[in-house]
Amino acid sequence: MATTFSEAISRAPLKTFSVVTFAVCMLVLTCDGMDAQLLGILAPDVVAEFAVDRGTFGWAMSAALVGFGLGSWGGGWLGDTVGRRWSLAIATVVFSLGTIGASTADGVWEMAAWRLVSGLGFGSAYANAIALAGEWLPDRWRSVGVTTLSVGTPAGGFVIAALVPTLNNTYDWRGIFVIVGTATLVVVVLIVAFLRDSPSFLLARGRTEAAHDSARRVLDGTFELVPEQRAAAGTRGGVFATGNGRLNLGVGITFAAAALVAYAMLSWGTTFITAKGFTLDQAAAAVAVGGITSVVASIAAGLLVQWLGSRVVFAGISVSLLATLIGFVLVLEGLDGTPDANDQTMVITLYGLSAAIFSGGIASLYALMTHAYPPSCRSAGIGFGIFVGRVGAVAATGLGGWLIDLGEGSLVPFFAVLAVAAVLMSAAAIVVDRQVPPARSLRTA
Repeated sequence: MATTFSEAISRAPLKTFSVVTFAVCMLVLTCDGMDAQLLGILAPDVVAEFAVDRGTFGWAMSAALVGFGLGSWGGGWLGDTVGRRWSLAIATVVFSLGTIGASTADGVWEMAAWRLVSGLGFGSAYANAIALAGEWLPDRWRSVGVTTLSVGTPAGGFVIAALVPTLNNTYDWRGIFVIVGTATLVVVVLIVAFLRDSPSFLLARGRTEAAHDSARRVLDGTFELVPEQRAAAGTRGGVFATGNGRLNLGVGITFAAAALVAYAMLSWGTTFITAKGFTLDQAAAAVAVGGITSVVASIAAGLLVQWLGSRVVFAGISVSLLATLIGFVLVLEGLDGTPDANDQTMVITLYGLSAAIFSGGIASLYALMTHAYPPSCRSAGIGFGIFVGRVGAVAATGLGGWLIDLGEGSLVPFFAVLAVAAVLMSAAAIVVDRQVPPARSLRTA
């Protein structure tokens, strides 16, 4: 009987090839995170050598963010055109060489140019790794697999933060950039050797024989594969086909809103916490806890999406984030004098809870996009979501300080904008017309 690859792989046991594909994609995103966060960790040394103020150096820091947005969309289009495998290999080469090239920079603008190049690779790698891994996983593993991949970048940050102190004993910042960039190039060999484009993608491109050959890595016996019929209206015309209208609108609003909250909290967390009388160490402790809760929540989000379906999860995320932000600002505004131990515990708890919720929301978006966009434009669809998310990220990074100052001692303006963004995150539940179904629906089907 003719069947789609998604249906066939979901009826089969999880095979080694799918696990290897997931592992290599996870390794790529971990290297992505190492390269992406390397400059931030080594910034004090670089600033000292360039002899510039931190504000000017911020241009070099933000260049990768701009490149990430452009790379995610452009790289997603490339993945839908030439294939996820080769696009992922190209992206990894680009950000590896960008990292090595940054070691030669002699000033802020030269560093910014290299980081822009690296950012193009970061974004492209993210979009294609998630699309490729998701297509090789059965339904029962896809959501949790995709959300787990989303923690690859922060995991890379943890790894490089642990390695830099040791490397710094032997090499200067330029040497460390060369070492990390060169090590990442090794991953390209793994991509070419072990990864393959999925049958779903190949069928969408009309390559039926190649799709069947590829499918034999995970399917046994005799089978006949046909192109995916789900969301057929979105298969012609790319991401902006008429059939993808509600999906694009809901994903765009939700991603921009979620990124705004995330980057506002991450970029300005220590600032607004210390503004209320806490020490920098106390504020940093809250942010560190937020990093841990973000990773845990991102993985848990996949399980929730798989169990409850994406509509229920997004509705719950929007409501719970709004309630948490309101509680957070009420606690901060209620502080009088020097905060005590109970105040510190409350702030750390609320920051960690906020980070868990907005991180879970972003991870759930990746699961939704992997499910909802058809194979013919899946990489570009994920890239589109990431690109729109950069708009929220840039807005939060650029306007967060102004909102804090606007309150003249009050954090109400800052948190009011975040609260509006939390409400807008419900667009994924209300507007999107292609949701991940709950597990009981899959079992019934």
